[in-house]
Parts: sequence; C-alpha cells; structure tokens
Amino acid sequence: MRVQFRRVVVEILTAFAGIALLACALAADRQWLDRHFLPAFFASRRVYVLAASLARIAIAALGAALALVARPRIGAFIARTPAGTLVADAARVSLAVALALGTSELILHRTLFGLAAEERPGGEEPLRHRDQRLGWLFVPSHTGHGTFAGRVIEYAFDASGYRVRRSGDPVDPERPTIVFTGESIMVGQGLTWDESIPAQVQALLGTQSANLAVHGFSTDQAYLRLVAELPRFRRPLAVVSLFTPALFDRNLDEDRPHLSQGLVWQPAERRSSLAALASWLVPYRGAAAIERGIAMTREVLRATIDLARSRGAAPVILVPQFTPEEPTERVLRRRILDEAGLPYLRVELDPGWRIPGDLHPDQRAARAIASAVAARLIR
Repeated sequence: MRVQFRRVVVEILTAFAGIALLACALAADRQWLDRHFLPAFFASRRVYVLAASLARIAIAALGAALALVARPRIGAFIARTPAGTLVADAARVSLAVALALGTSELILHRTLFGLAAEERPGGEEPLRHRDQRLGWLFVPSHTGHGTFAGRVIEYAFDASGYRVRRSGDPVDPERPTIVFTGESIMVGQGLTWDESIPAQVQALLGTQSANLAVHGFSTDQAYLRLVAELPRFRRPLAVVSLFTPALFDRNLDEDRPHLSQGLVWQPAERRSSLAALASWLVPYRGAAAIERGIAMTREVLRATIDLARSRGAAPVILVPQFTPEEPTERVLRRRILDEAGLPYLRVELDPGWRIPGDLHPDQRAARAIASAVAARLIR
C-alpha cells in the first residue's frame, strides 16, 4: 500500500511538472518575448524570435514527454526501488550536484565570468585597468594594436586615457574642444584614429576633439566619466553623448559601479559566476528592472544635457540606428527620449555598414555619423 501511494504521488508530481512546462511554453509568446528580452547590438530580433520559437518547442516537447511518456515509467521505477536505496541515491546525486556546482563556480570565476558583464580580460587590446568609481578605464600613455577584418588597428591613448592619433600627441584642455562620450562605437572599435567619429568631426570643423569613450561603458558610466573630466576643459564647445536602444540592456547591469534613482552612485554588486553564465545564455530581464533602467537612463541623459549647458557647451545626444528600426528599439527610443522631451540626433545607417565579423560601424557609418554631428553643430 505504501509503495503504491509513493508511486501515485510521484506520478502526480511528474504530471504537474510536465503541465507547468507546457504552460510556460504557451505563455512565452511574442509579446512576452518583447517585454522581457531587450534589443541586442550583436543579434537581430529575427535571431531572438527564432531562438525563442525553438526553445518553446523544446520546452513543450519536454513537458508533453514528462506528462505522457515518462510519468508512468518514473512511477514504476519508484515502486520497484526500495525506499532506502532511493534515499541513498538521492543523497549521492545531491552531493554530486553540489560538488559540480562548486567546482563550476570556481572555474568560471577564474575566467571571463569573474568579471562584470561588459568587462574584458586585462590583456585584450585596447588595454584597460580597474577603476573603483567607473569600473574600468583605458590604460593611459599606452599604444596597442588589434586586428579587425584583416587590418591591424593602432589604439593610442594620452596621459588622460583619451584615444588620440599618437600617445605623444595629447589632448590640450586649454583649447576649444568638442567632448565625446560613449562606448566602443565612439572609441572607434576596428577603426583607425582618423576614421573614428571624433577624429572625423575634428577634421570637418577644424576644432579639437576629446574622445572620453571607453569600451563596454553604459550610459551612466559615460556620464560619470564626463562629470569627472569635463571640468578639465577650459572651453568645451559641445558634448556629444552616444545612446542607442540596441545597447540599453547594459544600463541594467549592476555587476559594475552604477547609478540608482537620483543619480546616486552604487558600488558593483557581485553575483555568482553561474548566475552570470545563466544570464548570458538567457538574457531575461524582469519588468521592474526594465522600468528602473528606463527611468535611470532618462535621468542620466537629462543630467548630461544640463551639465553640458552649464559649461556653455552644446549638448548632442547621438542615436545611431542601423535600419530598419526594430519594434522594441522604437518603444525604448520613444519612452526614454521622446516622452522625456530630450533632444537628440538620430542618424540612420545602412545595415551593411558594419565591420565584417565584428558588427561595429565601419568607415562609411562613422563618416555618416560624423557628418551629421558636424552639421548639427554648425547650425
């Protein structure tokens, strides 16, 4: 009697598990996907939708298999196995799982997942070093090289950590200057100095550019660096800040120094490496976290504009867009920029204007962006 009861309970629980998986597969429709999976710079919405569709099919198949096929077999196995053996086996499995998780956590922590989501290993060019307030910065007074699409690209930084043509040719804070902030797009990933957006604006307007951008920076990190560096410039003429909905997801990361509501600085919140790996594999975002990210990004961009104007500089919020704009990108752009009444410069780019194998803007895209920025500044 006791064996039969145990079998019935196990079969009911297995059926519930299968039904739960089927319910999850049904609930994870296109609207749910758009609410919880933000646009990605390196993957199109088409890829997301395809991956989600395959995952739904797999989850539904697993649920059906549990409820219809595995349920009676699991029940039969439980019925014919002595209780003592089940307890011993469960203990051994639990111990093995615990040891595997602990070992995996240790290994992952010693590799890439011991870093923040957008941080990179210290030996990767352009070199970066840890910074307590910002997370990381480029190594100052350094010249390094990287290969992109068959070209060797030189990255040179002056004593302030700004990208320059040559490390011995620093930015002069006494001269009239257009200040640029952002991340790898603005740095000029895969582009020579002369091909980068700040350098091309400098060539078009004949005015010195200062490139404060840093690889992997979020909107609030870029703002924090601007707050620290803008007072150094005697005559800032403009502040050009990059924002794109395709990179909004990184604004929600809290595993690096970040700003909370009210622009309050918060230290990095370190999470387990296994959690970081799971987030990388399945970049799900809760609705509350997304709303906080939207509010923070609005606040940071407004503060960026106010900071520029307080120094007599023209603010430009640059929004590059590799067309066509995806629905989730449009929603984010409107909610963050339009609904907040923030002025911005949107530059539509040909989808083919990307560095092969890297997907950052190529020379043609950088030229189009620089031309649009220059035209805005001379109006």
